[in-house]
Amino acid sequence: MEKKMRFGIKSKIIIGYLIVIVCLFIAFIVLNSQISSLQKERNFIIDHDIEVHDLTNRIEKHLLDMETGQRGYIITGEASYLEPYNSAASSWEKDYNALYQLLNNNPNQQEKLEKIKGSIQDWIEAAGEPTIALKKENNTKELQQFFEKDPGRQYMDDIRSQFTSFRNVEKKSTETRATELDEKNQKIKIGLYGLLLFVTLISLAIAIVLSNSIVNTIKEVTQTIKRITASKGELKGRIKVRSNDEIKDLGIATNALLENIEERNWLQTNIAHAVTIYQGIASVDKLAEKFLFTVSEMTGASFGAFYVREENDKGDLFVKQAAFADRKGDAGRESFLIGQGLIGQAALEKRTLVINDVPDTYELIASGLGDVKPKSIFIVPVLFEDEVIAVIELASLHEFTVLEQELISQVIETFGLTINGVIRRMEIARLLKESQAMTEELQAQSEELQTQSEELQMQSEELRMINEQLEERTKDAEEKSFELEAAKEDLEEKAHQLELNSQYKSEFLANMSHELRTPLNSILILSEMLEENAAKTLSEDEEEYARIIHSSGKDLLALINDILDLSKVESGKLDVLLAEMNMSELPDQIERNFSHVAEQKEVKLKINKAQDVPDIIHTDEKRFQQIVKNLLSNAFKFTESGSVTVSIQQVADHRLTTAMRTVDTDCWLEIAVADTGIGIPKEKHQLIFEAFQQADGATVRKYGGTGLGLSICSEFAKLLGGWISLSSEVGKGSTFTLYLPSLSNGLVDYEKVNFAYEEVAVSVEEAVEEAVEEAKPEAEITEVDHPVQPVEPSLQDDENVFQDKRVLIVDDDQRNIFALKTALAKQGMTIMTAHNGIECLEMMKNSEPFDLILMDIMMPQMDGYEAMQKIRGELKLVDLPIIALTAKAMKNDREKCLEAGASDYISKPLDLNQLFSVMRVWLVN
Repeated sequence: MEKKMRFGIKSKIIIGYLIVIVCLFIAFIVLNSQISSLQKERNFIIDHDIEVHDLTNRIEKHLLDMETGQRGYIITGEASYLEPYNSAASSWEKDYNALYQLLNNNPNQQEKLEKIKGSIQDWIEAAGEPTIALKKENNTKELQQFFEKDPGRQYMDDIRSQFTSFRNVEKKSTETRATELDEKNQKIKIGLYGLLLFVTLISLAIAIVLSNSIVNTIKEVTQTIKRITASKGELKGRIKVRSNDEIKDLGIATNALLENIEERNWLQTNIAHAVTIYQGIASVDKLAEKFLFTVSEMTGASFGAFYVREENDKGDLFVKQAAFADRKGDAGRESFLIGQGLIGQAALEKRTLVINDVPDTYELIASGLGDVKPKSIFIVPVLFEDEVIAVIELASLHEFTVLEQELISQVIETFGLTINGVIRRMEIARLLKESQAMTEELQAQSEELQTQSEELQMQSEELRMINEQLEERTKDAEEKSFELEAAKEDLEEKAHQLELNSQYKSEFLANMSHELRTPLNSILILSEMLEENAAKTLSEDEEEYARIIHSSGKDLLALINDILDLSKVESGKLDVLLAEMNMSELPDQIERNFSHVAEQKEVKLKINKAQDVPDIIHTDEKRFQQIVKNLLSNAFKFTESGSVTVSIQQVADHRLTTAMRTVDTDCWLEIAVADTGIGIPKEKHQLIFEAFQQADGATVRKYGGTGLGLSICSEFAKLLGGWISLSSEVGKGSTFTLYLPSLSNGLVDYEKVNFAYEEVAVSVEEAVEEAVEEAKPEAEITEVDHPVQPVEPSLQDDENVFQDKRVLIVDDDQRNIFALKTALAKQGMTIMTAHNGIECLEMMKNSEPFDLILMDIMMPQMDGYEAMQKIRGELKLVDLPIIALTAKAMKNDREKCLEAGASDYISKPLDLNQLFSVMRVWLVN
């Protein structure tokens, strides 16, 4: 295929201008030709017609001179009168011939001239010459007779009449030519305007074609770039340009840039993934297996072996620690010496080898269908402090690309440190075990010798005193035995009492939760419905009253939840679920959750996240988020102006205390929340972390609150293996700092390191402000707020799902029944109600089938658990959706409901959006 001719933007513009110039040049030539033709016709009229008229007048003048000279000579007889006659007689024919020649294109006029010539000649022959001759002969008598008849007069009248007719014809001819000239001039003018219009249209067409060619191509490039930008990091799209110009060069360069960025992203992502797999590995063989599997998956390698250096009598020996895709466990040789074979030579020269021409004798790659010869071999030595400590050999069915080679090379740069660390840890563990064994043995021997020495020294004295003290010790032993027995019984009684108290407390909180949540459920549902004012029957003030009631109910619910959380922590029944948490998303979460509060209070929020903060940590994300949100909520609550700063960084090694080092963790994080608020007095720093405590009464009156937030945060931090420290100055602000370990290996026994945390907290308080000042922010966000309340979706979207559905509400509280029945009826559902489990079963046996059941748990006669079990067991309705509703919020409530037969579980007070969402899921399914 022939290469497409390049047609650049400059060439397009120049060609467009050339076409316009050519059109103008053609227009100029045509216009000049028309003007020249017009000029010729004008000159013809001027020269020809005027010459005709002039010659005609001259001939008439010659004839008049001849007549005048003839008459003057005849009358006077003087010869001087014959001079005009003779001169005119000799000149008129010359002028006649010239006139006749001018009219060679007009035969009619020539014919008239010929007649005029004949008449003149007739006059000369009949009147002119004869009368002059008679006068010369002095023949007066014949002259008198001649003039009596005067035939010459008739000739002259005919000549004048002929000349008049001739001139009239010429005049008409001149007028005709002038008219034609005017018409031609008008046509030239119209043609000129048409030509200008044509050139203008051509120019506009060329301009539009050229501009569209350029602009459309630029738009295609721009739209492609916008699509790539809107794809949120997806760089698969490419710019396609059909034109062969500079914009195509731009598209090609942009595509090359996108490919390069995509390759860099792929490289960085895989490097980061490869680095993360090393964490928590404590043995070389597991590290080697994990590394080979990961690298083979990234590069598409089909075969591999991992060798680690071991020192022996023969020198440095590299022993195989792991293999990938081996056939019989014999992938590669078991060991080799440095310099032995290609792999040994690569270790000796400390350089990477890539072999694409693989010999036929090389190890075959096994698959389920047979053995395949590899196409490429990649041998990489792993260096640590410029010494080869491991060698990796990979084989692939395709040639390793430059990007894959670069990936492995970059991963290997830091992998030597990892291998050395694992080897050192294994060696340290081995030496530690040996040391402990030897220490225990020496300690046992020392204790035995010391015991024997003491026994020998005191044996004689004891033997002397033994008889005296024996009776006394026997009595003391009996008395202490009685005391210990009494104390044991007392402790058992107190332990039993504490257990009963804890049980009573849990039951009391559960019952109180039920008793509070049951009326609160009705308050929240009905106030939310009043707030929506769907029927538009409430005034704005009444809507505001409903909003205040709904908001107060939510505040009361939050207080109940805080009290329950605190109770669970104190009783040790709060579960901690450790999992991976993405720290890279934390700044965005804080921004989303606290945007409108910062905007409303006109307080700036700065979020500083250090580079060394790991992307993934192991902790209970729910409790972690509760701590951070509570600290930020307090910071905004007590800050009227200024800023709130969140600093996230990893605790540097030099700041780790002995106790922090004893914790089995990947790293320690430090999250500091600093504000410019009212501050806290020094003597109140410990008080505010106690339950139901605040700095002073004025704070409670001005800012509100229960004083539970910081107490719960402190307890949560302890459960997660960390603690919260405080640095504050009245009038200048406060800094709450959360120290938290990444618990990849399980929870920390807080009691074992509690004594050291107090020491750490003191040192940290002194360094908090300095650390916050020194931290260099990576991002500064000025529009951060409290968590955004979820926008309530339109319930009209659910009409098709809920319309005409039969729903049974089972609840012993008439208020809840009324609230739920009202809310569900608005969605087009048919509602039936039962006040306990017995009524529920009777209605299900005697009425039409229901689409869904909303089942309360705590009811008289038959509770929800028993009712659900009978529905599933006796009535065999295993597919009927049952949503359990309970006002209890204690541990394992959800599991008990699901075990009893519930399809799903919602705790009171109910959120209508959550209820409709759950109902929608089960009704659709």
